[in-house]
Amino acid sequence: METKVVGFNSKELIEAITTNQVVCFPTETVYGMGVVYDSLDAFNELVKTKERKPDKPFTLMLDNPSLVKEYAYVNEKIEKLILKYMPGEITLLLRPKEDIYPWVKLDSKYVGIRVSGKEEVCSLISKVGKPMLVTSANISGQKVCEDFNETYGVFKGKVPYIVKGNTSSNTPSTIVICDEELILVREGSIKFEEIKKVWEE
Repeated sequence: METKVVGFNSKELIEAITTNQVVCFPTETVYGMGVVYDSLDAFNELVKTKERKPDKPFTLMLDNPSLVKEYAYVNEKIEKLILKYMPGEITLLLRPKEDIYPWVKLDSKYVGIRVSGKEEVCSLISKVGKPMLVTSANISGQKVCEDFNETYGVFKGKVPYIVKGNTSSNTPSTIVICDEELILVREGSIKFEEIKKVWEE
C-alpha cells in the first residue's frame, strides 16, 4: 500500500475516511489513528492495522461536546465535567445509549467519549460528517507514536494517509469512568484530584 503524507484539509483524506479506511493524524496529546464509527468493516480494518484483539472498544471521538448526550447517558455531574474539560485531554467512560452500534461498545458496560482540544481534529470529524473511532497510533503492546516521524516509520505501507502535524503534550488523555462514582482508569495531563473536585461540587 502506498502511504501519502497530507494535511488536515486534504479531500483525499476525507474520502478515505468515508470509505472505511484507516488514517493517522496528530491530536493534542499523541498521534492517533481512526475510522468512521458506523461501519463494521472500518472497525475491523482498525483492529487489523493496530494488530489488536477485537474485544476492546475504541474511543468514540466527537467534534462537539454538545453531542455527547446523543451517544451516552449524561447526568448533572457528567455535564459539569463536559463543560469544564471538553474539548480537551480527557476521555469519559459513560453508559452508552441502547441503539449505539454493537462494535462501538462491544461487551463493555461503557463507551469512551472524547472531544479533541485540537481544532483541526474537530474540523476533520465535522467534514467527515459523523463521529470517528480513534485510538493511539501504535501497534498493540508497542510504544505510542508521539510525532509524525515515529508514526510514519511504523505505519508507512499500512495506512493510505498520514497527516503531518504537531502534537503538544505527548501525554495520552486522562480516562475516568463516570458512573455512580468517579473512577480513575489512566491519569494524563489532567489530574484526577482536580476532576474529582469538579465532580463533587
